[in-house]
Amino acid sequence: MVRRRQFDEQLEDLHRDLVAMGTLVEEAIHKSLKSVIEKDIALAERVIADDARINDLELKIEKGCFSTIALQQPLGSDLRRIGTMLKVSTDIERMGDHAVTIAKAAIRLQREIYVKPLVDIPKLGELVKKMVREALTAYISGDVEEARRIAKGDDEVDHLYRLIITDAIDIMSSNEKLANQGSQFLFIAQALERIADHVTNVCEWINYMKTGEIKEFNN
Repeated sequence: MVRRRQFDEQLEDLHRDLVAMGTLVEEAIHKSLKSVIEKDIALAERVIADDARINDLELKIEKGCFSTIALQQPLGSDLRRIGTMLKVSTDIERMGDHAVTIAKAAIRLQREIYVKPLVDIPKLGELVKKMVREALTAYISGDVEEARRIAKGDDEVDHLYRLIITDAIDIMSSNEKLANQGSQFLFIAQALERIADHVTNVCEWINYMKTGEIKEFNN
């Protein structure tokens, strides 16, 4: 009984760290997009600096998961839960890396006068942020049906991504002086699209955690 209580406490500590990590990444995505839209370089630099906290949490979760496996030798649903934490923490860390990519693009855009108001990038950003937030909630509740629904949002992400790519290419083709602007928009769109891919991964791991089935939601 004591051993089980200790095990449950270890799992709960790992769970809290994972949720905290997800919250930091959600904030990083929001701040990086805001830095692009408002040309807030100080905010972009903060996103880059704060990435170390996300990396530290991933390492802490990884060590905690391996330690728990070694000491407790979990089986069945307990082992799936720990395995899911390992996988999800990796996906969340990658999302943080992509937020840094967006922040770096914001810094490279600081002297650019945008050729037209940003529309599709903020729209894509809001969609991706919503997916991240909802995926974290689905992980906390273990809601497989909600995870499957969230993953379907990747179709809309891909649609907006293609629009931004086309627009960025048009910008670069129209004037060679706009090459930097267009290319940074490409980097931002690609980073957002990849964040959405990692959200889909998280949703698939939620399904594995609850059912033991490894299944791709977006074939």
